[in-house]
Amino acid sequence: MKEIKTVLVTGASGFIAKHIVLELLNAGDRVVGSLRSESRRDEVRDAIRPHLDRAGDLDQRLRFVTLDLDKDDGWLEAMSGVDVLMHTASPLPMAQPRDENELVRPAVDGTLRALQAANAAGIHRVVLTSSSAAVTNAARKVDKERFDESDWSDPLWPGITPYSKSKTLAERAAWDFVESKAPGLELTTINPCLVLGRPLDDHYGTSLRIVERLLRGRDPMLPNVGIGVVDVKDVARMHVRAMTAASTVGKRIIGAAEFMWFTEIAGILKAAYPHKRIPMRTAPDILIRLIGMFDRSIRSIVPLLGRHQELDNARARTLLDIDFVPAAESVRAAARYIMERGLAG
Repeated sequence: MKEIKTVLVTGASGFIAKHIVLELLNAGDRVVGSLRSESRRDEVRDAIRPHLDRAGDLDQRLRFVTLDLDKDDGWLEAMSGVDVLMHTASPLPMAQPRDENELVRPAVDGTLRALQAANAAGIHRVVLTSSSAAVTNAARKVDKERFDESDWSDPLWPGITPYSKSKTLAERAAWDFVESKAPGLELTTINPCLVLGRPLDDHYGTSLRIVERLLRGRDPMLPNVGIGVVDVKDVARMHVRAMTAASTVGKRIIGAAEFMWFTEIAGILKAAYPHKRIPMRTAPDILIRLIGMFDRSIRSIVPLLGRHQELDNARARTLLDIDFVPAAESVRAAARYIMERGLAG
């Protein structure tokens, strides 16, 4: 018989977190969702309720606490009666800030705050949402650019963005904390790349904004840049399966279906919505570099021009039995939702 667990999911209003909460509830577990504002409780409930196998007792199986990554208040109390911590909360902006500490400090401090409270409360199992941004952002490899869990981003690499730096330093801080201060904590990190797929509501954050922007035809040309793609449902499954898989303790696990160039993503969207003015041409690298001298959002992608960064997903397949949704299907699922809701203009 399945052991029912109580899981604290931080940042429960997030795109990935809502899917994790849904996956946990449908697996029969209880969830404590942390939110920065009480006003978002109904948003989370309303997003999850239509997809539940059993919705009648939702209020008994899902409750909320108010927590802030920047404040100590309430963290220890929130851990009471909790078996597992899933720390998903982390700032993810559409545009990179001028001051990197706007992202780095809350990401690192918030991660340590959550782990310290879990350790103090006697919680032993922690699953942390990291990112492939903590894996791939470093100088070019001499051989083929294929990354696995042994690779780490370099916070001092000139091309690293504040977001990637924040994810790298936050994950490093988590592993260092476990090693030096809390050897009893059983930590697993999940490192997804660009997360697409169908959201549970309109509050889907930054990742789907890329698809939304392409559907809006905001740009005349596309940069010669690509990225790994993974479906949000697979990322949620990874978190939930890792929670009970002893083989994942002490490991990082990349979540990635496949690498896609932006032009490939645009091609999938154009085939599905031929009436939309979706850009299909690739901008010359020299033009992107020139624009990047004046535009911070463009400057952040200059180091990625022409880089084919494959992510090895063997560990997720082997340890978590994940059969990844094809990337093209995730792109189409995201686009269908955006189009159905009239969010692409």
